[in-house]
Amino acid sequence: MARRPGTPRLLRELNDRAALELLVTQGPLTRAQIGAHTGLSKVTASQLLARLEERGLVQVVGERAGGRGPNAALYAVVPSSAYVVGIEVGPDGVTAAVADITGGIASQVTVDPGGTDDPVGTVHSAVVRACRSARVALRRVTALVIGTPGVVDPRTGDVQFAFDLPAWHEGVLDALHTDLRRPVVIENDVNLAAIAERAYGAAQGAEDFALVWLGRGIGLSIMLGGRLHRGRSGGAGELGYLPVPGAPLPMGSARRDHDAEGVTKSSSWGIPALAGGYGSLVGTDAVLDLARAHGLTEPTAVDCVRAAAADEELGGAFLDELADRISYGVTSVNIVLDPGLVVLSGQLGRAGGRPLATRIERAVGRYSPTRPTVAVTEVEGNPVLRGALHAALEQAREEVFSAPAG
Repeated sequence: MARRPGTPRLLRELNDRAALELLVTQGPLTRAQIGAHTGLSKVTASQLLARLEERGLVQVVGERAGGRGPNAALYAVVPSSAYVVGIEVGPDGVTAAVADITGGIASQVTVDPGGTDDPVGTVHSAVVRACRSARVALRRVTALVIGTPGVVDPRTGDVQFAFDLPAWHEGVLDALHTDLRRPVVIENDVNLAAIAERAYGAAQGAEDFALVWLGRGIGLSIMLGGRLHRGRSGGAGELGYLPVPGAPLPMGSARRDHDAEGVTKSSSWGIPALAGGYGSLVGTDAVLDLARAHGLTEPTAVDCVRAAAADEELGGAFLDELADRISYGVTSVNIVLDPGLVVLSGQLGRAGGRPLATRIERAVGRYSPTRPTVAVTEVEGNPVLRGALHAALEQAREEVFSAPAG
């Protein structure tokens, strides 16, 4: 790879980028504060701000009173210098959100697919509605990231298969590029939840951790050295297929054919589900059956787990057995990867809270030579959507902030 020499122009570009990142993370700052954080002299900081103002990337947003002399101008990144779109795709709808370059959410909409199996049309509708609501023209969107269940090929960026979204398959990425005429990235939804967890949640600052998603589906995301581990074909983390004691073996043929052996229908969600493997022990139907066996009467599995966590005297035995089941998968991950931190996410993971996490940590400690910390997600709102927006913002800032002046 060609190396660029340390020319004055390159140094200016690096300084500009550092100042922009600082303004995004720290908020409005004076020239002196920017200089103090970056180590630049007052003259250099002034020249830098002049360049960024000329490029339309920063603006004066107020003043800060100091000691003697005039008040100091406060500079901030211009929010409208770029926009991004994050999308979560699920069987029941597509949710799209528009954010400006600072991360401020301008709009969020959800589109019901209405029984159609057209992924391009549904995404197009969600993106257009979100942009219209934000009063942002689609041509001003710099990056667009989509979170979808299933396996995404890391070599092509295309969807190989999505168990509960059969219309999402190879060729969708190119079709979306053609339709939206914008850069599009598709990522596994649980991987995006892990990105959000590292940026905003329980895994902030963690270089290595695993996120276990327990909800409509069963999933795993692995972060090693601060980077997602997707596997050679993108299949790393398909935890629902893990063979476990006490459950029928999963069938690989169930990947694509919902009429194949090993496929059932989830009574909780009304969509196809694996009939065997780890998912048959910790999926919502199995959790609801277990809750009923322990006398819990709440209408859904999530409600039962939440009620048990809120009253451990009543629901402790149920949580003990549920934690033991979940620990089969967490123990396997811990023995192979030793991530040090495991985060519970998804509807069931969030509902169980600390009472469930503590029991899982204890169980894994019994079965493993090492004992990881098991934490509960701390991401507020929709973790997949937040992860999609975060990934899109990183992409947009790299493009906009690193562009050479002129």
